[in-house]
Amino acid sequence: MEIWINPACSKCRGAVRLLDAEGADYTVRRYLEDVPSPDEIRDVLDRLGLEPWDITRTQEADAKELGLREWPRDAEARERWITALAGHPKLIQRPIITAEDGTAVVARTDEAVRNAMGR
Repeated sequence: MEIWINPACSKCRGAVRLLDAEGADYTVRRYLEDVPSPDEIRDVLDRLGLEPWDITRTQEADAKELGLREWPRDAEARERWITALAGHPKLIQRPIITAEDGTAVVARTDEAVRNAMGR
């Protein structure tokens, strides 16, 4: 299991605390330093069953600067969104846990973290 975190994020710190409390075996990826490639983002999206705009933090300054709210959310624009996430990793929703069974969850709640541990 791997968790993508930003250590400055309270949701990420909470997820890590819960994983530790439960004795989970996991790897931490500080995705702002170890930026996911477009292929890794595609893989996580497939595991999540989501589209790139579903995991984009549209309130971030980078999102506003790029005008993401105005971008189309369709198959033709998918790669543009993925490129934006790879180029501006702060835009990626966090934390994301990739589970043992090949799935992933956006682990913003204790329930989501526990769900990932049970997979």
